[in-house]
Order: sequence, then structure tokens, then C-alpha cells
Amino acid sequence: YERVRRPLPWRATRDPYALLVSEVMLQQTQAARVVPYYEAFLARFPDPAALAQAPVRDVLAAWSGLGYNRRALALQAAVRVVARGGWPEDLTTLPGVGPYTAAAVGAFAWDRQAAAVDTNVRRVIERFDGAGRTPRALAARAAAWLPAGRAAMFNQAMMELGATVCT
Repeated sequence: YERVRRPLPWRATRDPYALLVSEVMLQQTQAARVVPYYEAFLARFPDPAALAQAPVRDVLAAWSGLGYNRRALALQAAVRVVARGGWPEDLTTLPGVGPYTAAAVGAFAWDRQAAAVDTNVRRVIERFDGAGRTPRALAARAAAWLPAGRAAMFNQAMMELGATVCT
């Protein structure tokens, strides 16, 4: 992964807002399809305040074509909290942000030592181990593999492996 990786725009930022936007957009949507929406969305709503203040109809219009509009509404609700009081230490306190999204944004934005287990990471672990695992067991397995001080790179590499090799 350090030598060869897809040039995805969210990999070029450490801005927690832009990373949150990407993670929400990537839920149940392929990366190649997300790229133009991500770029247009950030151009229209460049920071949490812009999205927080936007009329819902504008947010849904910018989201149109990605599907699952409740994701856009949850994203707007989360950034309203951020716009009012800043980023909470525990990102799962934000509306619509679960353990995976919190781990991914934390690792990519702030180098938090957290394993982000999505469908791709699950696929890699289960194929490597030759067995299915519960979500809790998957999280423990990924955390055990996490190299110290390299959570962001590890998470990206595992996601890339699961998305491009373990298909």
C-alpha cells in the first residue's frame, strides 16, 4: 500500500470534516462512484459551519444520486454538533457516527491508534483466518494487528486490500 494505492481525494487530507464526509458517503457506495460527489459536496459545503447552516433541500440536492438520504441528514446533524461545540473526544457521541466511522476519522485525522473495521477489513481478516467472526472478535483481531503509530496507514492498507484484492 505504501508503494501502490488508488489516488482517492480523501487520502490527501487530515481535515476531520472532509474525512467524515467521505466516510459517510462511502457507506454502501463504491469509492469510484463517491469521488465526484465528494468533491462537489465539499465545494458546496467546505466546512462544518457551511453544512450546518445549509437548508436541508440544498443538502439533499447535493447528495442526490448517492442514495440513502438519511446518511446526508445524519451527516448534517453531526456537523451541527461540531459547528456548535467543536469535535468531541468520543466521535460516537455525534449523531449517526458509529464505532467504524469514529475509528476511521480518528485515525486518519488525528493519528488515533484505532482499528477501523469495515466490510473490506472484515473480508481480509476472515479470509486470512479462514473463519467468520463476530463484530467484537473482528475488532479485537484488527486491533491486535495494528502497528504502533501507524493506524492511519494500516487502516487504509487493509481497506484497500479488501476492496481491490479480496473481492
